[in-house]
Amino acid sequence: MSILDRFRLTGRRAFITGGSRGLGREMALALADAGADVCLVGRDVDSLNETAERIRQFGRQADTIVGDVGNPEECERICRDALEQFGVFDILINNVGGRRVNVPLEEQTLEQWRQILDLNLTSAFLCLSILGGAMVRRGEGGRVINVASISGMIANRGIGGRSYETSKAAVIQLTRTAAADWAPHRVTVNAICPGGFMTEPNQRWARENPDVITRFRDLIPAGDFGQPEDLGPLAVYLASDAARYMTGAALVIDGGYTLW
Repeated sequence: MSILDRFRLTGRRAFITGGSRGLGREMALALADAGADVCLVGRDVDSLNETAERIRQFGRQADTIVGDVGNPEECERICRDALEQFGVFDILINNVGGRRVNVPLEEQTLEQWRQILDLNLTSAFLCLSILGGAMVRRGEGGRVINVASISGMIANRGIGGRSYETSKAAVIQLTRTAAADWAPHRVTVNAICPGGFMTEPNQRWARENPDVITRFRDLIPAGDFGQPEDLGPLAVYLASDAARYMTGAALVIDGGYTLW
């Protein structure tokens, strides 16, 4: 067997939240290029359809689900409906997330706090419980990738909304505990921790908070932000047989930002 064969995902099905744009879209396209069929979840119909069409150009099946997994009740319904309609998935990528608020900790409301925790953490828990749990019960192994952040390891400079850092730190620990529980079932659970990537939300942050973004870029040893497509190869690795012995890891991809 060629070493490249260990990275192929032919015959596998992936479920990706927030899969229609940004980092999620690039991971979805990378998995499709490696041979996987993909089910995308997102709130915007047009971007879902556009990404699905690009997946089909690889000759892979693409299904879409319109919904907001940041709403716990809706997330649970989406997961159960997907499981009933498509069966057990081989790959789960919990990608949806965001900061959304720039509010000092002492001014953040309980509603704002819960909203961000539901978006970043509760959505990952529900998808793990329902779709990851189905992998465990099936008994044939599986791959789970949680998109955390370097913000789960550090405190970002000059910006509020500390519910983001808190929730991403919790995603890393959720990854570790699920990995420990599920390793005997051959279901690996790993986290990707991106640094600065110029996704649409971060482009908006750059327009609204140019000084913060400039200071961030100046502290990256690699000299610039990452591009969404940089995440694709890492997602393929973690989803493939090549990563069968890696579980519970939190892999940083940040151009060296956290080295200082």
